[in-house]
Amino acid sequence: MTTTTPTVGGSPAHTTVPLLLVDDLRTGIHTDRGTVKAVDGVSLSLRRGRTLGVVGESGSGKTMLAKSIMGLLPRGKVDRSGSVRLDGDELLTRSPKQMRKVWGTELSMVPQDPMTSLNPVRRVGDQITEPLRHHLSLDRREARETALALLSSVRIPDPEKRLREYPHQLSGGMRQRVVIAAALACGPRLLFADEPTTALDVTVQAQILNVLGRMQEERHMAMVLVTHDLGVVAGHTDEIIVMYAGQVVERAPTTVLFEEMRMPYTQALLASIPTLEDPVHTRLAVIPGRPPDLVSPPQGCRFAPRCEYAQDKCRKEAPPLMADTPGHEYRCWFPVDGPKVRSATAVADPTVSGNGTGEVS
Repeated sequence: MTTTTPTVGGSPAHTTVPLLLVDDLRTGIHTDRGTVKAVDGVSLSLRRGRTLGVVGESGSGKTMLAKSIMGLLPRGKVDRSGSVRLDGDELLTRSPKQMRKVWGTELSMVPQDPMTSLNPVRRVGDQITEPLRHHLSLDRREARETALALLSSVRIPDPEKRLREYPHQLSGGMRQRVVIAAALACGPRLLFADEPTTALDVTVQAQILNVLGRMQEERHMAMVLVTHDLGVVAGHTDEIIVMYAGQVVERAPTTVLFEEMRMPYTQALLASIPTLEDPVHTRLAVIPGRPPDLVSPPQGCRFAPRCEYAQDKCRKEAPPLMADTPGHEYRCWFPVDGPKVRSATAVADPTVSGNGTGEVS
């Protein structure tokens, strides 16, 4: 029996040509203290139908990277340089007016907190139909029918009723499904999901991740999954980049990263995740210290002040991204050899790992 590759717009869903190509992206935020190097020389590529995980602590630059790629940063005190190409078209040089034609139809984002991203004084239906009428020129009836279909597709029960309700009348899981439906309304080719499971219990987390995975497969989208939880990316991504202090410190296919991690920071993130295998009252592992000041980052490796393996060279010389094998890059002079405590199987499913988090408390 022969099979064919699904196509969208006449091209294969899993093409070897990157849909998204980011080269040496830098984002500086001007403050009274100096320029914060929020994104510092990040390069990545992503093909249609693939999922890229972006992980790191709060303040590592994950969300800033997503917003820099999308052009969702305030004008005036923010500078971007480098290149962001979507299907060959440069986005960094486009004006906000030009980008409004791209947002929603080509690029879309599931925001971190649906309660603050949804308008509390507008009904759910109005917030989903508005982009449909604006971008796709649907009339009121067509937009409403499409909104109903979208709510059904993300498994919201009684979608007719939900269209008439306000955000505060919905549960956290329902609100998250609504923002997913709104983000997918105009059929984007690339979806950024920024901490889509934050503050949700583990059962709802699994449901939301399954919805995202199913919608991605049906629509042949590329997706960037931004999270601090290694348990989330372990089972739902094809490749992972680990960010620290605005830089990519490790990049590898998902299975390779968990089995053969080379960056001490990645190792420390994995070790900090609690699992059901731990004895009762086990003391949680944490990463000592705090992330560096990005106005004046350390001279050498930015993780050196917190790294148990750091040596004099680490404190004096900044390591470049290097690779032992093709496709696996890391930024470390003295790399580790795999996980410190346990394998990735313990965190491959968020319903098993609990509220596991690599964040420092």
